[in-house]
Amino acid sequence: MKNDSLETAKTSIQVIERMVSLLDALAKHSDPVSLKELAQEAGLHPSTAHRILNDMVITRFVDRVEPGTYRLGMRLLELGNVVKSRLSVREAALDFMRALHKKTQQTINLSVRQGDEIVYIDRAFSERSGMQVVRAIGGRAPLHLTSTGKLFLSVDDPKAIRAYATRTGLAGHNKNSITDLARLERELSLVRARGYARDNEELELGVRCMAAGIRDDSGKLVAGLSISAPGDRLQEDWLEDLVSTANQISATLGYRPEKAA
Repeated sequence: MKNDSLETAKTSIQVIERMVSLLDALAKHSDPVSLKELAQEAGLHPSTAHRILNDMVITRFVDRVEPGTYRLGMRLLELGNVVKSRLSVREAALDFMRALHKKTQQTINLSVRQGDEIVYIDRAFSERSGMQVVRAIGGRAPLHLTSTGKLFLSVDDPKAIRAYATRTGLAGHNKNSITDLARLERELSLVRARGYARDNEELELGVRCMAAGIRDDSGKLVAGLSISAPGDRLQEDWLEDLVSTANQISATLGYRPEKAA
């Protein structure tokens, strides 16, 4: 049984290595490449290369231009852009996050959207924050239960918001969680009007948050900056600092708000 598991793992690794060798071969060419040439460059039998390429075409890592010729697929560009945006946001935000933490002495979170959840990608905090970190870096939380998640939902159109509610069932974590679509829609209207969002102990009892959005040079909302604090310690005068800090990070990313007419 143990040998079977080892063989399976070995085979899986071998498939990945062959896939990478084909991607590397494709990356060397600006024009579509024939199956024969790819197999030769990757050191694979044509039938093996053909089988792996077919799987990568299905997953959009590779495009089949015409029978027998291939090029790198758009999925790689999409994934690359995701990585690029996260890295640039983290790099742009870190010093500002530290400064905001120093001023408030509370936990500062940087989060991005991934599907129906937010993912925490960085944090500035210390033991003096007076609160245990609820979600570790890399942790996830539902959009409708978090301040940053509400920011992302607020830029969706009504149809997309209803679809989100259907997919997730608006499941709650506690008595404060928003689990009703009409209530969520009212909350998102407030977020749009105010330009910031709140989480009043909706994800975790005893923890309140406020969040402001970070936009890139195209004006797209790419991340949320939030302050998390014990429910009785969150101060309203931090909101101005939070929004200002998010705006500074956005400016670093090249965002320029439209001038009023």
